[in-house]
Amino acid sequence: MNDNIQFLKELQNELNSQTNDCQAAPRFWVVGDYKWVDCMEGNAERYYVYLPSAAESYEIDSYLKNVEEDEDLTEDELEEFKEIGCPDSALDWIQTYRDEDAYLVPTRKEHFIRKNTMFLTKEEAKEHIELNHYHYTDEVHTYAMTAWRAPKVERLLKILSAFNFDSLNKSE
Repeated sequence: MNDNIQFLKELQNELNSQTNDCQAAPRFWVVGDYKWVDCMEGNAERYYVYLPSAAESYEIDSYLKNVEEDEDLTEDELEEFKEIGCPDSALDWIQTYRDEDAYLVPTRKEHFIRKNTMFLTKEEAKEHIELNHYHYTDEVHTYAMTAWRAPKVERLLKILSAFNFDSLNKSE
């Protein structure tokens, strides 16, 4: 029993002294990350090229770099390759020399909350990220949230923050 009370006292201290990351109580932390999602042409931050003949898509700049480094290009291919200046001209080159049915897929980076992550303290969220970094991108981070209109969560966190756990030791 004393171990549990000590745990609650330490948790209380951490809850009461940690940063709130500009979130109202009751707050908790999750894992935030980024992913690339398809989008409308005008919102694109980068492009993928889809090659139906290979049934594969590639980030266009990486694809062009690989072509330049790994493939022997004919004089015509090389001359036109050097003129590539934008995703559209890259697509023209790819359709002419690699896959006539290729097309561009516009994408943008989007923030999202990783599923199955919920932590009472920011420090625990950070530890989780450190121990499980291989599941996440290099942009993974803690993300504070408010348990909005969740009266039981609010009450529990108030108890954890304010209860005098030393009073439990006196009764023994």
